[in-house]
Amino acid sequence: MRSAAALARAVARGSLSARYNIGGCRFNSQAPAPSGATEILDEATNFEELTNPADMKPKDVVAALDKFIVGQKEAKRSVAIALRNRWRRHRVPSEFKEEIYPKNILMIGPTGVGKTEIARRVAKLTDAPFIRVECTKFTEVGYHGRDVDSICEDLYKAAVTLLKNKIREQNKEKVRKKAREVVLKALCGEGNSSDFEEFLDSGALADQEVVLEVPKKPAPAQGQQMEEFVRHLQGVQKQSTQQRMTVSEALKVSEEIEMEKLLDDEKVAQEALRCCEQYGIVVLDEVDKICQPSDGSRKGVSGEGVQQDLLPLVEGTTVTLKSGVSVKTDHILFIASGAFQLVKPSDMIAELQGRLPLRVNLQALTREDFYRILTEPHANLIYQNKELLRTEDVTLDVQDEAVQEIAEVAFQANATVQNIGARRLITIVERVLEDIAFQAPDHAGETITITKDLVQERVADMLKTQDLAKLII
Repeated sequence: MRSAAALARAVARGSLSARYNIGGCRFNSQAPAPSGATEILDEATNFEELTNPADMKPKDVVAALDKFIVGQKEAKRSVAIALRNRWRRHRVPSEFKEEIYPKNILMIGPTGVGKTEIARRVAKLTDAPFIRVECTKFTEVGYHGRDVDSICEDLYKAAVTLLKNKIREQNKEKVRKKAREVVLKALCGEGNSSDFEEFLDSGALADQEVVLEVPKKPAPAQGQQMEEFVRHLQGVQKQSTQQRMTVSEALKVSEEIEMEKLLDDEKVAQEALRCCEQYGIVVLDEVDKICQPSDGSRKGVSGEGVQQDLLPLVEGTTVTLKSGVSVKTDHILFIASGAFQLVKPSDMIAELQGRLPLRVNLQALTREDFYRILTEPHANLIYQNKELLRTEDVTLDVQDEAVQEIAEVAFQANATVQNIGARRLITIVERVLEDIAFQAPDHAGETITITKDLVQERVADMLKTQDLAKLII
């Protein structure tokens, strides 16, 4: 590292905006803070790379889903084909591209078998904007409650957030370098900053003070819509203020300012809209709850009206958001799902049935499925609890017979009380490990073994309750 004398010579050539005491030498100077905001990063963000659909073959998608979801091959294949068709659509001649629409999917199966998880994992694999909505939360236009247009609002926001996160990751190193230049300029003014670089990089200046120009962020007026407030600010010249802070804080603040310049761009909004319209995935959960049974009894308030409102979205329409952005839903993939225990898919209005041409039946989980759920997925429940207890220096040894017993109890509980699918495993595993988790801090360095007998002992009360439940009229 260069000596303090070298730093003194640098001070003589330029001027500092702060006070330093390094290596026993003290320097005082008053340099004006850099005028105006820093320049926007030169290199353009590669939006094409960020928003293009992932090049994954259907069998690769299924293999990736198998790491997290057990069984349900038919549903995985249908979703994988739908994703590949999106990739294919962007490679057909341009005159046909707009004529190819996604084949929306209707997943039918009991709760807890993986309907929503399949769609969520697929969206994560492909980095596509994804939202899940419960149809029961919507009401017909004119009633109190959310209307279906809010689906597009939520999906667009998800697309903006997704794209901004990608931009942050892509430009992380570039922003860090630019922030370093800003702080060096604040330290040296227009002078030679080379003598300060080693001190800055080594952390020798971390606790020293520097004056940095920071944009003001006025709070929105009470009761004013955020979107309207943002649009208002776009026409107002941004103001800034000089703030005194440590060099370590200045580096962080400068990174935030430079990153905001990348994100505060009309191009980002345009690409987010394109990403939303071309690659968005919407899961319409509990769609069976807005169906009217064939016997004529009502199934929720204005359920048929909600179906009528959903119809244009699924078919393809243009929705104008509160911010003034217009979202076309023609190429958004809709995946509807429901248990359909009290109603049938044919109880949906005919027009909505026609907009969900692909029907996939998901199977109820068997004993073998429960065992596989506990052992095969990448982050299964057994592995999660082992890792949690490892933080207490406790080793958890779960015997295979114990895992099989947990699977058996889950299967029997679903068969005798109510079928809640794989979620039943969470209840049973937590019951088995409750005392161990409570006392773990007192057993550091020990190995605790979970046996079949221990599982039976822990869930004995649960099984008795289940037996009584069968006798209740």
